[in-house]
Amino acid sequence: MSEDMTGLRRKIASASDLKTVVRSMKALAAASIGQYERAVAALVHYEHTVNLGLGVALRTIRLQGSPQPDATTAPAPSGRLLRAVVFGSDQGLVGPFNERVAQHTKAILTDLQGTLLGQEAQVWAVGERVHESLEDVGLHPQGQFNMPASVNDIGLLVGQILSQTSSADPDQAELHLFYNKTDPQALWGSVNQRLLPLDDTWRQSIEQRQWPAMPLPELIGDTTAGLGALVREHLFVSVFRACAESLASENLSRLAAMERADRNIEELLHILNASFHHKRQASIDAEMFDVIAGFDALSVRKIHQTAFNLWACTEATMPPKPSQCP
Repeated sequence: MSEDMTGLRRKIASASDLKTVVRSMKALAAASIGQYERAVAALVHYEHTVNLGLGVALRTIRLQGSPQPDATTAPAPSGRLLRAVVFGSDQGLVGPFNERVAQHTKAILTDLQGTLLGQEAQVWAVGERVHESLEDVGLHPQGQFNMPASVNDIGLLVGQILSQTSSADPDQAELHLFYNKTDPQALWGSVNQRLLPLDDTWRQSIEQRQWPAMPLPELIGDTTAGLGALVREHLFVSVFRACAESLASENLSRLAAMERADRNIEELLHILNASFHHKRQASIDAEMFDVIAGFDALSVRKIHQTAFNLWACTEATMPPKPSQCP
């Protein structure tokens, strides 16, 4: 019995320590979600400003009759290189976070490969865990990046991604971003964003954006160089936002996983404590029964001894004298 109670005490102590770790991870995930959501909100305003500038540059070039730069001229689909950057996680305890984005990537790339005459896609994984998930679904990444630990490190990662994935001419590559995005109804979901090429459809949507003020702006200086700088900002903001949204959804998924783990540990502690109290009460009851049984045995023995003494006294003195018998 004592060994069972010792084992239960050890399990209760381990579960309590694990509960402390889980709650610490919940607090860390909740704090991390805030910084990435604020970064995404700030990027929305900055992206809107960049798109307004792109609209001005594209309209100016069209009115001047200048040729469009290569970045906004898309070749035939059969001549494009299919490339994909998949954002996941480096750490675990995030539920099916990496598996879902890997399956979503596999489904989309399978359809795109059929459109692009079956050529194999070039895939880069952002995160060690998603690299393994991509391998499991049959996609073999040719490169891997580490997920940043904070918002301040995202800029460096974006530069590395654009440097490796844009080695060829931008008009010859079809670049897609795959990542998980927070969803109010389902916590998060996997999405796909086509980043390149910047084709006529994209150019028309940018040109249709209305300038918010009455005086129309003008692009001063080299219009082609100005457009190129704005396109680079557009690419940077798009990849930055994808990474920040992926990190926000990752921490949201980890928070949900930790909440489930916290509930499971609470239930386990309830069961272990109930079992411990039951065994402890059983041990106390057994000790009480031993004491009562010993007391009863002593009482019966004393009665028997008194009866025997009375009988012996009766046999020795007929009739017995009160002073000689008990």
